[in-house]
Amino acid sequence: MAKIPYKTYLTEEEMPKQWYNIRADMKEQHDPLLNPGTLQPLATEDLYPVFCEELCKQEMDSTTRYIDIPEQILDYYKTFRPSPLIRAYHLEKALGTPAKIYFKFEGNNTSGSHKLNAAAAMAYYAKEQGLKSLTTETGAGQWGTALSMACAYFGLDLTVFMVKVSFNQKPFRKAVMETYGAKIIPSPSDTTQVGRAMLANDPNTGGSLGCAISEAIELSMGDDNCRYALGSVLNQVLLHQSIIGLESKIAMEKLGEYPDVVIGCAGGGSNLGGLMSAFMQDKLTGKSNARFIAVEPASCPSMTRGKYAYDFCDTGKITPLARMYTLGSDFMPSPNHAGGLRYHGMSPILSKLYHDKYLEAISVDQNKVFDAATMFCKLEQILPAPESSHAIYGAIQEALKCKETGEAKTILFGLTGTGYFDMPAYMQYNEGKMTDYIPTDADLQRGFDGLPKVD
Repeated sequence: MAKIPYKTYLTEEEMPKQWYNIRADMKEQHDPLLNPGTLQPLATEDLYPVFCEELCKQEMDSTTRYIDIPEQILDYYKTFRPSPLIRAYHLEKALGTPAKIYFKFEGNNTSGSHKLNAAAAMAYYAKEQGLKSLTTETGAGQWGTALSMACAYFGLDLTVFMVKVSFNQKPFRKAVMETYGAKIIPSPSDTTQVGRAMLANDPNTGGSLGCAISEAIELSMGDDNCRYALGSVLNQVLLHQSIIGLESKIAMEKLGEYPDVVIGCAGGGSNLGGLMSAFMQDKLTGKSNARFIAVEPASCPSMTRGKYAYDFCDTGKITPLARMYTLGSDFMPSPNHAGGLRYHGMSPILSKLYHDKYLEAISVDQNKVFDAATMFCKLEQILPAPESSHAIYGAIQEALKCKETGEAKTILFGLTGTGYFDMPAYMQYNEGKMTDYIPTDADLQRGFDGLPKVD
């Protein structure tokens, strides 16, 4: 039998031409978004002041299984897609496992991550609506970079509120975004009411994604020619990221393979939701019984230690309420947290699937994450992003279980991006200076105390 190639690509003819909407196959839908003032379910048009109209329709659509990808987006995708499905032969050998380990590598573009899949769609629909600009937030910088690339391609202005601790740690991310024409503001800032209130409460705060989201929305709401774009969490984002899973499934079918376990890092849910989409469809429709594992940081454990409750999606409490696993919108991750998995909540879709036992979750401290990252980069010659390295850790643990049991399972994980802009974190790890912070129950309770009261 011929050895399976290291890398498997799709041809242009094999590339998916539609996104997959996982909600169409869910047994039960997640609870609706609520108006924060009335606590009543939102209508599609209620979202129009915040997002592009077509994206609002996609956000609320729970019945259309496949949505055509516009030709202009397909043309743009061709500059960085398809991404390779790679067999991790060297990692398998080093672990001494009978498992077969595959990873879908999304780092082959300047943003270094999967984020460009959704950014392309958001910039395209904004351009089609006749808008002039977008605002957004970014944590580690991948999303801000991706949207700056897409806005440059489609001719839109962009303002990015970058979480302050990342802004200070990653000046080169800022430089790349500025190269594409974006304006970068450290968050919290004195440019918005929300930012000024945050700084008044804690002048030394390192910020959070929830805070940056609030600032970006506030800025966009003051301009009729501007809308806000979110890089994770939302249904529309998981829809656009489904291309990862669709490509992965086609590539594995070419190899005669199917995963027993699908693993992804989890912050807001975009890459895991995208990677697992086509395979979760099979589970939801009774065609397979694969396991799905979300790996999140122990310093921001929204699924493993959070509450399944209605909460604001932002720290400034101006967004609609979503039913999700959350640590509370007031939760502030520790400044020593490396990477972008700093969000207090989780995608409503993934939260519902986790709540209904279709999805598992584990948390891990960052020293163990970087142990896995350095092992992987030495063996597979790709320097992974800290976010992606959570999935690597999960894959290694599953492979070691196979070593113990002798089961030759097939493992698929998402390598969401590269770590070349994360060298300060790697330097801390290499010098033995990386610290772990795991919030106490009392720390988490302060976030839970701020949850809105919804019957």
